[in-house]
Amino acid sequence: MEEAEKVKALCEKLGEKDLLRTIDSFIILQRELSTKKGEDFVNVAILGFLEGMLVSLRKKYPQNQDIQGLLELIRTKRAELEEKFRKPEIHLFEENVD
Repeated sequence: MEEAEKVKALCEKLGEKDLLRTIDSFIILQRELSTKKGEDFVNVAILGFLEGMLVSLRKKYPQNQDIQGLLELIRTKRAELEEKFRKPEIHLFEENVD
């Protein structure tokens, strides 16, 4: 997943090498579930995990614009994928507008 690779590159640049294994482990675990839950569902989980990691990094490195840019990218992508899982709103009563 391209976003995961970008987060890993950022972690390496920041010297947060321990996070690289954490990201890889989480992705491997989620990929194992993809046959049961579906790939899009798993990708939403991975993006949510990466988003949480970036929020934590942003608190640790508040001046780093790379973190903020990547966080915005991942939030947007996750929101787009989550739309697939939202049920349409069902209107029980129709309003008469006369």
